[in-house]
Amino acid sequence: MHPSHPHPAAASTRRSFFSRSTAALALAAVPLVASAKAAPPAAPGLDHAKWSPRNHAALNALIARHGKHSPRYDAKRKPYAVFDWDNTAIMNDTEEALFMYQINTLAFRLSPAEFGAILRQNVPAGPFSADYNNSAGQAVTLADIAADLDATYAWLHAQYRGFQGTLSLEAIRDTAQFQDFRAKLYYLYEAVNGTHGVDVGYPWVVYFFTHMSREEVDLLTERSNDTNLGLGLAKTKYTSAPSLPGRAGVVSVSHFQGIRLTTEIASLMDALRENGIDVYVCTASLEHVVGVFASLPKYGYKVPRANVLGLRLEMQGEVFTNRYQAGWPLTWGPGKTVAIQRELVAKKGYGPLLVAGDSDGDYDMLRDFPDTRLGLIVNRLKKGKIGELSQRAAQDAQADQPRFVLQGRQESTGNWLPMEQSLKYGSATAQLLA
Repeated sequence: MHPSHPHPAAASTRRSFFSRSTAALALAAVPLVASAKAAPPAAPGLDHAKWSPRNHAALNALIARHGKHSPRYDAKRKPYAVFDWDNTAIMNDTEEALFMYQINTLAFRLSPAEFGAILRQNVPAGPFSADYNNSAGQAVTLADIAADLDATYAWLHAQYRGFQGTLSLEAIRDTAQFQDFRAKLYYLYEAVNGTHGVDVGYPWVVYFFTHMSREEVDLLTERSNDTNLGLGLAKTKYTSAPSLPGRAGVVSVSHFQGIRLTTEIASLMDALRENGIDVYVCTASLEHVVGVFASLPKYGYKVPRANVLGLRLEMQGEVFTNRYQAGWPLTWGPGKTVAIQRELVAKKGYGPLLVAGDSDGDYDMLRDFPDTRLGLIVNRLKKGKIGELSQRAAQDAQADQPRFVLQGRQESTGNWLPMEQSLKYGSATAQLLA
């Protein structure tokens, strides 16, 4: 999961050593087989698909040098790769898509009092940043928006037949109360992350699974995945009901709806496994949620649930609670490195051969392990820490064995592009760097 900021000022917190055009020319000038020249020839190769030709060559070379067809391969010391999930293995964010689906289907197992407590759980009191002011330009406080959500959830809980009432979901979704609830709850997710950071926001959003069983979360996740795979990719704006301004006033929030499978990543995972290289996922979404997506055969990734590391909640019997698992790191940024060190390096004695990611949340694991030979960055044209590694990838454009590579994609379709440059949503010009 990656923080999503609907306001330009919030997104701007993310200099290239080259100009974009210089870097692009440098990449274009690289022989497409430069990194494969020294590779042993026998390994089964990776499909070309929409890989940048240079990245395709670099990955094939990596597999040939370290896979089971290499004379140096040791089956007792199998190399392994670690992938981020959201916006790396797929287009868009599983957890955010699921949260919106949970809201749209009112899939909560919470009384109004329990819901209100989770709204406020570990969220600092006071106003959110100015990027999240209401439509009148006024600051919004946690107390005010939580009070509004208390009221609408209590109304929905009394009226919706999935709780205690008689109205169908279709009828409920036509009400001003539901429209207010949806906009303000998703707004609160964005405001918490954008103001207080993911250390607060990422655990907060998964607390809404409280009282659900593993089986219920499995089914909810699968239904959300399938629904979102069928939706058009679009940045959708939700505005709370003007007729119900409440204490917070009218607020708006954007959500990038829809998700897409990334077949290039699934094929890479296949090629790695076929060559004796194990595959793991380290995600900032709930471990259980990504485990559903990564493991179900119909999605094509074939990653065992046991190979997924992510956010963890304490269980009470067979149901989830609103307590983060004691002693387990928040698997974002430095916490991803900690989780990999604890669960993989400590048991194997060495770090990952390949790491793939897309954002600041993956920066640490992309660079922290001496054993890593290649860092694959899905190019989301970000600044910040991941922007530093993207610049490094541009500098490595002519290296025979680059440490980092950029892979382009088109956000409006979710498809990869066979080049390092990407097309942002709404843009007609591909760029190499932010």
